[in-house]
Amino acid sequence: MNTIVNGLISLFDLIAKLVPDWLIALLARGAVAYTFWSSGRTKVSGFLDISQSTYFLFEHEYKVPLIPHELAAHLATYAEHLFPILLVFGLFTRFAALSLLGMTVVIQLFVYPDAWNVHMWWAIALLYLIRHGAGQASLDRLFWRR
Repeated sequence: MNTIVNGLISLFDLIAKLVPDWLIALLARGAVAYTFWSSGRTKVSGFLDISQSTYFLFEHEYKVPLIPHELAAHLATYAEHLFPILLVFGLFTRFAALSLLGMTVVIQLFVYPDAWNVHMWWAIALLYLIRHGAGQASLDRLFWRR
């Protein structure tokens, strides 16, 4: 039994050495950026013209509390374009990740509360980026060397 456990520990150690932290951060950035960017692109026609269907969704389906649906449509749409770009380049990564985590919480609580099994993966990736930063393959590293 010890041989099997030791073999598994060695395998995990090897995998840890082969998969660098910067690759995990890059994959987390790319996965979250793709998700939010894709969502943002469904809200516009052309470059950044918010479509009428987006306003309709924010008024009748999403019903985000506290702010008017027109403002919510604009904020969400522009956030879903800006923050994924920042994540892809690894620029202001922690700020972008924190902003998208806030959006994720709002979506989870007010828009699609039954979709926690999807949102938890976004949250885990975003929390990783907030905790560890963008990694070595990023503009954050180039500019600030942290």
